[in-house]
Amino acid sequence: MKGQSGASLHTPLTGTGKEPGSGPGQVVNRPKPPGRTKHLLTLVIILLLLWASAKQTDASFGELFGGFPEMWKLIKEMFPPRWTYFDNIVQGMLETIRMALIGTTIGAIIAIPVSIICAGNLMPSRWIYYPARFVLNLIRTVPDLLLAALFVAVFGLGPIPGILALAVFSVGLIAKLTYETLETIDQGPLEAMTAVGMNRIQLIVYGVVPQLAAQFTSYVLYAFEINVRAAAILGLVGAGGIGLYYEATLGFLEYDKTSVIILFTLVIVLIIDYVSTKLREKLL
Repeated sequence: MKGQSGASLHTPLTGTGKEPGSGPGQVVNRPKPPGRTKHLLTLVIILLLLWASAKQTDASFGELFGGFPEMWKLIKEMFPPRWTYFDNIVQGMLETIRMALIGTTIGAIIAIPVSIICAGNLMPSRWIYYPARFVLNLIRTVPDLLLAALFVAVFGLGPIPGILALAVFSVGLIAKLTYETLETIDQGPLEAMTAVGMNRIQLIVYGVVPQLAAQFTSYVLYAFEINVRAAAILGLVGAGGIGLYYEATLGFLEYDKTSVIILFTLVIVLIIDYVSTKLREKLL
């Protein structure tokens, strides 16, 4: 007994560096932090990419700094703003907000069935949700300004092309976020409802909607924020809203009027962003 106890006292501690719960003699290999060489290599690659991009686009710091005097001249022409022009743009801003509201609402309604079709855990076959996801990615590829220009060519000048462009953009954004959230919901309630014989529509109404309602509302508010900003420039291609005033004032070099539009747009966007952020915080 004495010899055994002495041997146990001199036994090397092979468990040093092991995590709790590991077996005797099992050494846990913790991942090593990235070395300095890896950081340096990453920095070199980034610098090479920046240099190659600048060379291909003929961009240089000399041209950037050389444009500062002209930029300063433009800023001086924009201030002080011509505040008497404010009354002329109120209706245009209200039309911009209405365009964003209607476009977001239409897009959100269409995004509901689209997101369900794209969700792999709700559709029985990949031959259904893979093509649906491809179409959704195709929609998200086209910029909203290009969509507005296409709809202007079809429907003519006015807010209708802008509303349709924002609706299509909203479908792509909201459906993408929603179907990704759908695939992470708790499957327990769905399995229980399936066991008692509920059909697919009942599963969605009673099992999916309660889990997704808050997130979906948050996505709609987020899309509305983006659409207010986007609607402000869609008028540059004739799609209505405050963008028509941007085009008119910039075309006649009336930069003091343009600054009024910019400041008014900034205030409206900040207010909408603040209200939307507070609502999303309460929902989530």
